[in-house]
Order: sequence, then C-alpha cells, then structure tokens
Amino acid sequence: MKKENYDVSNIYNLDGRVPIAKAIPFGLQHVLAMFVSNVTPIILIAGVALYNGNSFSSLDTALLVQAAMLIAGIGTLIQLYPIWKVGAKLPVVMGLSFTFLSPMMILASRDYGLLVGAVMIGGIIEGILGLTTKYWRRFVTPIVSACVVTTIGFSLLSTGISTLATSNAYPLGSWQNLTVGGLTLLACLLFHSFTKGFWKNLYVLLGLAVGYVISIFFGMVDFSQMMATINKLGIISFPRLFRFAPKFDIGAIISVTLVFLVSAAETIGDTTAICTGGLNRDITEKEVSGSLCCDGFMSAISAGVFGCSPITSFSQNVGLVAMTKVVNRWTIMFGALTLIIAGLFPPVGAFFSTLPSCVLGGCTVIMFGAIIVSGINMMNACKWNEKTTLIVATSLCVGIGVTQVDGFFQYLPSVFGDIFAGNPVAGVFVVSMIMSLIIPDKEEN
Repeated sequence: MKKENYDVSNIYNLDGRVPIAKAIPFGLQHVLAMFVSNVTPIILIAGVALYNGNSFSSLDTALLVQAAMLIAGIGTLIQLYPIWKVGAKLPVVMGLSFTFLSPMMILASRDYGLLVGAVMIGGIIEGILGLTTKYWRRFVTPIVSACVVTTIGFSLLSTGISTLATSNAYPLGSWQNLTVGGLTLLACLLFHSFTKGFWKNLYVLLGLAVGYVISIFFGMVDFSQMMATINKLGIISFPRLFRFAPKFDIGAIISVTLVFLVSAAETIGDTTAICTGGLNRDITEKEVSGSLCCDGFMSAISAGVFGCSPITSFSQNVGLVAMTKVVNRWTIMFGALTLIIAGLFPPVGAFFSTLPSCVLGGCTVIMFGAIIVSGINMMNACKWNEKTTLIVATSLCVGIGVTQVDGFFQYLPSVFGDIFAGNPVAGVFVVSMIMSLIIPDKEEN
C-alpha cells in the first residue's frame, strides 16, 4: 500500500489509514470517554437482578461486565465496518445504554430472563424498523425526541441518588456512604472545571478513581471477592454465552419495545450530529438505516447471546467527534479492539465488580443530570408555538405523573401498568407522538 495512505492527517477523514502508533492513542481516547458509562448500567442492573429466584453474585456481575466490554467493541466495529445493511459506516461508538436502565432494572428485579426475552424481541423490531426507515422517519419530530431525552434524565434521578447513598458495607443513607459519594461527585466537578482538553473529557473516570481510593479507606472494597473471581475465571477467558434462558411476557415486551423506539430517536440524533459536527454534511437515509439496524440487531445479540442489556450509540463520543473532528474509522477501530481485548480478561470485570455503589452514584448523578440538560437544549432548538408547548406540557405531566401515583392503573388491564406505571419514558413517548400527529400546525400571525 502506498505510503501516503498512512498519513496522520487522515484522522480528519472518514476513510484512509493513520500510522498505528498515532491511531492507537486517538482510539483509546474514545474508550476512556465511554468506558465507565458502558459498564455502569450492567453493574446497576446486576445489583438488583434475580434469576430463578437467586440474586447475582460478584462472579455473575464480573461476567456481565466482561461481556459488556466485548459486545460494545463488536457493536462499534460493525458501525464502522458494516455487515450487509447493519452498520452506518460512521465513527459511531456503541455501548450499554442508560436509556434502558430504568425498565431493565424493573425487569431484572423480577427475573433476568424477562429482561433477556424482552430485549431480544424489542431489538429485532428496532432492526426491522431500521430496514424500513424511509417509511416512518418523518413522524419522529424534534419536539418528540426532546421530550423523550428530558424524561430519560428525570427517570434516572432516583436511581442516581439512591445509588450515591448505598454500599455493601453500610446501611442506606449512612454518613459514610454520603461522604464517599459526595466526595466522588465533588472530584468529578473539580476535574471538569479545572482541567482542559483531553483530561477534561476524562472527568468521570478521574472522579471515579478518587472516589474508589477514598472508599478503600472506608472499608467498602472487598478485594477477596475480586481474587475469588480471578481464581474461578483465570486471567484470560472468553465470556460465557447463552447463560440466561429468555422468558417472554407481553407487557415486558411492549414496554421495552417502546423504549427501543425512544432509543431509535436518540440514535438518529447521534448519527446526525456526527455527520453535521464531524463531517460537515447532512446524514443520508442509508446511514440512518444502518445505524438503527446495528442498534436493534446487536442489542438482540447482546441480550440473547451475551446476557447484557441493550447497546446504542454513545452521546459523549459524539461530542468528542464534534470537538476534535477526529472521524477516521481506522483510528476509532483501535478503540473497538481495545474494548474487545478488555472483554477477554476477567480481572478487568472483577475489578469493576468491587466498585462501591456510592462511588458509581457520585459519577452517574452528573451523567443523569446532563441527559436532562441535553433534552432541554433540544427543546430550545425547536420552534416554540402553541403546538409544541402543548406537547411538552401534556406529555411530561401525564407520562411522568402516572408513575408517581401508586395504583393509578389498578382497574385497567395489567398490560397498561406493566408498560407505563414504572417507565415514564414510554408514557412520554406515546403521548408526545400522538399529540404531534393529531394536533394541527397553525400558521403564525
């Protein structure tokens, strides 16, 4: 191959090769920007999960973290280098989604098999929708997406706060938990406020490191469990596949499928932002279709094969692309390979399984709040009129409000409660979509 094809300036081009020594650091930067966020959802889910009546052990959590890293790497590779119509051929970094966290925790607390079955069906449906993008894309208006993103943030606030106040060593709300969680949060804020460039993007990871060290002094970290996991799995091990038999419940499937539709709206936004912010052009219909197919079909594989929650595009990596203009697929491929390699080393998963909940909570509170801010910014970008005001006011009030009243759906068929009682995202999405379709547009005087 010609030498000029390995030019470092290609980092600003979608295609072309970059010298490996230069490409690896840029790829690692993407991994570091999303690594903590990728494993946090599955750790939180595993913390409440039951399977056939049994709680998950530290070994189960480590195996899921290991699988989460592997599926994130595989999903990113397919987005970069598509297989058939699956993949956008764009620098889209994939990982486990916070969008699904609330319904996933609800299902996992009932039985993990319900989570696996619902994600498999919901993922396949989203994949099929990706193949038919041209027929429905116009119905997901910007104000609907904005309402949904805002609600995702609100729906996770209680999870973030309760996690910040929790650890295995002390009771909920103890001063020890609050101190460690609060110091972790403070460290994240300080790193974000006073660092620049590359390090500024790592404020969550740096804050987590500070919180982890502090938690050790508070006796919250059990290294014996980490060593037990390594002794059982070894230093190198392929993740265990097909560990959880899927169980299918119509209410769970409908609820999760609705969130997949929400995730589809987010993915459209992420891939569009990559094209406009990184490539300085509009996104094509083929790219939208490919990104959604990867989102859906890889989520079905994530659950059915690896036992993980759904994966989707990572917004923080979209921001990294927009800021650095590094869009080269070859470069970001090294980040995907790093995730895959990490997934083959159980000690990495075992280490993350020792992270106290309050440390994770100190980091995730900012992430969840940032989701709300993103939704508000999306609303501000919409054209405000009587219609959009009604959509926002009604959908947020109804979708979130019904989850605050116990027994609201008690006299309706159980499927309504299964879908909307514990998942405000589903309610807001349905209400905002219906209103967007039926309320006529009025010309401004």
